[in-house]
Amino acid sequence: MKFIADCMLGKLAKWLRILGYDTLYYRAIDDDTLMEMARRTHRVLLTRDEEVFQKFEGLNKMFIRSDYLSDQLRQVIEERKLIVGDRLFSRCILCNTELIQVNKAEVRDLVPEYVFNTQRYFSFCQQCKKIYWKGTHRTKMIEKLKILEGSIP
Repeated sequence: MKFIADCMLGKLAKWLRILGYDTLYYRAIDDDTLMEMARRTHRVLLTRDEEVFQKFEGLNKMFIRSDYLSDQLRQVIEERKLIVGDRLFSRCILCNTELIQVNKAEVRDLVPEYVFNTQRYFSFCQQCKKIYWKGTHRTKMIEKLKILEGSIP
């Protein structure tokens, strides 16, 4: 399942990417362009804007009810029956590109020495060149997801 989030849902877009879901997000995009992209790329439009939600009939869309990220993510997971865990951390949270696994030697000069010495596996975004590894930030994200999962019926 693929998504496109309106400009009010940047944090939700980031967390859907963390879950491994292809999610487009633009900080500034007009309503017609947003709708056309959703239609052309067969994405579910996620919006907090009631006017936008009402405006585009026949479009696969969701009105996100809450201002709170945990509630927003819970709503999308429940209503779209998303699977949590299969593709965690498989997309770049900045640009949405699928990450590739890279050989540790390839990142020797691209990450801090401590990170290089303490981590075994690295992922790389070919689009924005960001390198990812299993640091404490990842552990904290997984904990947040476990708390969220526990609250989903």
